[in-house]
Amino acid sequence: MFDLAGKVCVVTGSTRGIGKSVALALAKRGGKVVISSRKATACDEVASEINSICGSEAAIAISASIGAKDQLQNLVDATVARLGGLDVLVCNAASNPAYGPMSELEDDQFRKLLENNILATHWLVQMASPHMIKRGGGSIIIMSSIGGMRGSMVIGGYNVTKAADLQIVRNMAQELGPHGIRVNAISPGLIKTDFAKSLWDNPELLEKFKQGSALRSIGAPEDIAGAAVFLASEESRFVTGHNLVVDGGVTIMGD
Repeated sequence: MFDLAGKVCVVTGSTRGIGKSVALALAKRGGKVVISSRKATACDEVASEINSICGSEAAIAISASIGAKDQLQNLVDATVARLGGLDVLVCNAASNPAYGPMSELEDDQFRKLLENNILATHWLVQMASPHMIKRGGGSIIIMSSIGGMRGSMVIGGYNVTKAADLQIVRNMAQELGPHGIRVNAISPGLIKTDFAKSLWDNPELLEKFKQGSALRSIGAPEDIAGAAVFLASEESRFVTGHNLVVDGGVTIMGD
């Protein structure tokens, strides 16, 4: 089960955190993984690391900034040119330039959120799907967040973009389903990554988050990787338009 042999997988934001764990997990199951983030050196280092674990053909590096449409197009085009096609797209990269109430969110901060977390995802789906259609199907996985399902006093702008990502999933699952392409989201809870450090680095705040989850803990990047492997594989062939919540039981907690 969960065999990804021969599948070409692009993972954005895959030089650290959740993206890196997802890329490694896909490679361990036979996927040919494209490591991508803004910094070429970091991409090369992670690709080399994965190749040392999974074999010399497991990963390649193609750097791209999610805020630059031409770079994203090159990411897709170069992937197809070098690896022969595209089967799995994991839209993981995102940004959050602001921490605080939305009433204080600056226009340039909000614009960056909208462009990097929504528009870039839209671009990538548009760019990748024609290549999946040629191969008779594929899997698109958009990394959302439980923030897209809840309100927040401190990351409201980010949550708006994650809610929009969930709607992209629903829309594109309908559009691409007839072509055999599945589109799903993963919504992590609080995961111990550098990206979310402002939320877990404070001991008092961390304890509050733990007590607010059914498992009384926060997650690790590896906790998301298994969900991505499932959605990338044929074992999820009848799953599309779905939001897979991986949050330790935060969203089911009552009073």
